Amino acid sequence: MTTTQEEQPLIPYRSVQNYFATWESTAGYKLVLGGTRHHGYYKAGIRMPFPINPALRRMEDHLYNTLDLPKGSEVLDAGCGVGHVAMYLARKGLRVRGIDLVENHILWAERDIKAQGLDSQVSIRVGDYHHLDHISDTSLDGVFTMETFVHANDGRKVLNEFFRVLKPGGTLALYEYWHVSDQEIPSDVPKHILESAKRVNKYGAMPTGEFLTKGVLRNWLKEQGFVDVEETDLSENIAPMSFFFYLLGYIPFLIISFFGLQQYFVNTEAGVQGYRGLKRGLWGYASYKAKKPLGDTNTSDTGLRRR
Repeated sequence: MTTTQEEQPLIPYRSVQNYFATWESTAGYKLVLGGTRHHGYYKAGIRMPFPINPALRRMEDHLYNTLDLPKGSEVLDAGCGVGHVAMYLARKGLRVRGIDLVENHILWAERDIKAQGLDSQVSIRVGDYHHLDHISDTSLDGVFTMETFVHANDGRKVLNEFFRVLKPGGTLALYEYWHVSDQEIPSDVPKHILESAKRVNKYGAMPTGEFLTKGVLRNWLKEQGFVDVEETDLSENIAPMSFFFYLLGYIPFLIISFFGLQQYFVNTEAGVQGYRGLKRGLWGYASYKAKKPLGDTNTSDTGLRRR
């Protein structure tokens, strides 16, 4: 496998690098989630989050079932992190091409892919999903993101690239956050929760997250020419893990808030205030499935698809 760098990244490169380079992110993801960077899936009505690992695998199974592709299909993991999801899908029989903006993630993933003997099924490289020039038009059976689309600077351009590289009939699966619009926020919501949301988006390098009010991503998919768009709300299914993050971060959050250090501990703030916002219905989590129309070979290289 070769590791190369995409040119002129449109993602907030330094911000993303800085976010994932903090000891809070590095140690937190590794110690708490085993290096995985997504929520777990729980049956509706479950409150306690333990055990954690099976819940993470259930979310990956949910993704696999959403893609609904036969073995041997080739998919793009757009924001592969350290490769956990890519390797899980490879063990399910898919061929996975992964890209990530953080070079250390790629180095870690390469080591684990080799150790697990998955070199022939998983290939990864440093890359920016705004620029998928290394991937041919209409060449992939599927594309997915797992909580990484929020890092885009230009979400519509990213979706346009996903559309271009998918084969006619190919499947796109996105697992992402949504939030209510400013007009829908109840008047009794404490100001500190709203301020926290802005800090998390800023210091967590999630510019597209600001635009993803409920229903927006579904509409963007349709604008880009995708059909059979399905949006499935999974907010209740990730609530136990959100509760776990709340419990884990509560005491540290009190300390960092007292000293005004929230911007340096964005995951801690997101864990505590995120759970409070989730319980109030201010934000949620959904899976999106969409298809590239059969027979559609429209692949503009100069901009968004013209409808």
